[in-house]
Amino acid sequence: MSKRHAMMIIAVGVLASASALAQTETVGQAGPKPATAGTVPAAANPAHAPAPKAAATAASTAESRSAAALAMTHEPTYDEGTAQRIKDAALSYSDLAVRGGWPTIPTDAKFALGVPGANDDLLRKRLIVSGDLAADKATGAYDQDLADAVKRFQARHGLAPTGTVTPRTLVAMNVSVQKRIRQLEASLERLENMNFSFGQRYVVVNIPAAFAEAVENDVVVRRYRVIVGKTEKPSPTLTAQITSVVLNPTWTVPSSIAKTEISAHMRKDPTYLARMHMEVLDSHDNPIDPHSVDWSGTHTPNFTVRQHNGTFNALGAVKIDMPNAYSVYMHDTNQRNLFSDDYRFDSHGCSRVDNVRDLAAWLLKDQPKWSRAAIDAEIATGQHLEVAMAKKVPVAWIYLTAWMTRDQTIQFRNDVYNQDEQLLEATAEEAAFFGKAAGHPLTAHMAQ
Repeated sequence: MSKRHAMMIIAVGVLASASALAQTETVGQAGPKPATAGTVPAAANPAHAPAPKAAATAASTAESRSAAALAMTHEPTYDEGTAQRIKDAALSYSDLAVRGGWPTIPTDAKFALGVPGANDDLLRKRLIVSGDLAADKATGAYDQDLADAVKRFQARHGLAPTGTVTPRTLVAMNVSVQKRIRQLEASLERLENMNFSFGQRYVVVNIPAAFAEAVENDVVVRRYRVIVGKTEKPSPTLTAQITSVVLNPTWTVPSSIAKTEISAHMRKDPTYLARMHMEVLDSHDNPIDPHSVDWSGTHTPNFTVRQHNGTFNALGAVKIDMPNAYSVYMHDTNQRNLFSDDYRFDSHGCSRVDNVRDLAAWLLKDQPKWSRAAIDAEIATGQHLEVAMAKKVPVAWIYLTAWMTRDQTIQFRNDVYNQDEQLLEATAEEAAFFGKAAGHPLTAHMAQ
């Protein structure tokens, strides 16, 4: 950690204590916001920008969901300027905290379009302070301007932009400015400890937002909903290189899943492996009889469970290989209905990608043989095939609960893994240690 950032953490940190809302501020995980919707207080007020449209309620397809996500903005969540922008946002919010922050909306407040309410002006003040509503709209009943401001706020906080003050929206509005500062601090700390080589093309998965971005020439050209790790099986933060695209992949079940979940299924139903098109292999990849295996689950398996490729396969039709220490990767799924959910934290650590064939085509765009049509045709054959990348593409899985894009828009997401406070507590302990070390003759060198 740099001394400058340590000073920022200490200076800004005195404004806030940990908030009890760390787990409840938002639940919906809609994607990044529409351009210019809500900025730091020092920026030009964007409240006159068009409000985002509410998500369609009709049945959607992978392509339509990806198109809708990309239409929100082409601004990358993570680029070479992200860390500096987060610093700027934290300083701006610190100034806002000194001036009293924003008001709290009563939890029983009611708002209805066209119906005057007792808390309408209070809601307007709240949204003006955060830059979601123009300053000249300070009074009046709940009208379309106010509904549009609510939509801007919702989009910036990963909520469906309905324009209705839902319970989740109200909870997010009542998160203190101090808590938001701490989110910015934690996100900055993570970025300052990452070593990522940005290329002309790269892929980013922001875990708390449950979205992936394909960035080319500093512009997001693809954006996809993703399903990431459950709270008890969190996806890791990492940097890697995408090395290949696997069509019709097999799935080698991680030993931890074989020991717990597969073993439990086999104890209840000895036909489970056959029904799931799985086989048991020894250390030399030779098939062994499942009935000869100890499925008690009391020890680490000395065998491998592998699922054949096909429509039933847990990885779906595409796997994107990115060798890393955590053995995680990006892939398709045979449960595509899960992409329609706002809460998309349901994997064992890997990242399932909506419309992953489109991402595969983008990754292989330098190899003319592998157009989207060619990928679809190859998948239709049912044959397993690994396509090596002609040029590896950098990929970063990041954990940002707060960030600011180049258009000065600050985004917040729920700290789904409860990692922000843990990180800041560790950082504070480290700062305190080095502070004491600097004053001790035997350890002064450690603080230099």
